[in-house]
Amino acid sequence: MVDDDEPTPRRTSAHWILAGLIALFGVVLFVGVVRQGRADSAVLFVALPVLLAAALALTPRRTAHGRVFAATTMALLLAAVALHEGAICVLLAAPLVYAVAHGTTALIRVLRDANRPYALVAVPLLLLPGLEGSGLAARVAPEQTVEVTRVVGLPVDRVAERLTTGPRPTDVRSVPLRLLGVPTPGQVTGDGLDVGDRWMFGYHGSAHGPGGHLLAEVESAAPGRVGFRFVEDSSITARWFTWRHAQLSWRAIDPGHTEVRVRVDYTRGLDPSWYFGPVQQVLLGAGVGHLLDMLALE
Repeated sequence: MVDDDEPTPRRTSAHWILAGLIALFGVVLFVGVVRQGRADSAVLFVALPVLLAAALALTPRRTAHGRVFAATTMALLLAAVALHEGAICVLLAAPLVYAVAHGTTALIRVLRDANRPYALVAVPLLLLPGLEGSGLAARVAPEQTVEVTRVVGLPVDRVAERLTTGPRPTDVRSVPLRLLGVPTPGQVTGDGLDVGDRWMFGYHGSAHGPGGHLLAEVESAAPGRVGFRFVEDSSITARWFTWRHAQLSWRAIDPGHTEVRVRVDYTRGLDPSWYFGPVQQVLLGAGVGHLLDMLALE
């Protein structure tokens, strides 16, 4: 993006010094975030893009947005390599990172070109939303719940029989999961709905490491309802969220139809909440729908 219609701002050493100091602070902040295990906080997805955009926007050239886009893209790719993330993480975070970077760029350029001194004040103010989950600010509503209900054309006793056999691998039908390449279980073992019965969901490995597995165990059972606890989770999705509890229930709607409901409680692993909260809600809803597909109720 080239702002050809705008006059080229006069280059001053103060601009370059300020941009260099902001960039240096950004590098130090990135190293500190990674070393302290806060790479899932809003610092990585909000605060660092603000600093990157501010440093580039303060350099006196006309093509600020173009350079911000290129630098942000490179930063995303480098972060994916440095933090051993897959393409899905880059895809999920990219809209937020680009929006923050270009929004910061636009604001700072407006203030700078209008010869306002507020450009310096804007940077720390823009950093505030990036503190969530960093240790300097609390996490906002990390405990979330997703619930999916499906009515199947089977009598309730037939549904109970099929649920007892446990889930089996099946093709992914969900559009969001397929488009983003979200990891789904490729190996599923286990059956039963009695207390102590276990279901295991295995994930295929990738270039970034082993896929791991998720092990769920029946901890409570009642007519038309079972509760699961999660015994072990070494899956590749464990970085993004933590499973806490799941409940599977079913009830007759009429002699030929049964309502099946799955409720899952989980802890969101990524911040900020206002972005990753809804994103993970949608993706986990699709994942629970895929679980219902694996139960072969239709």
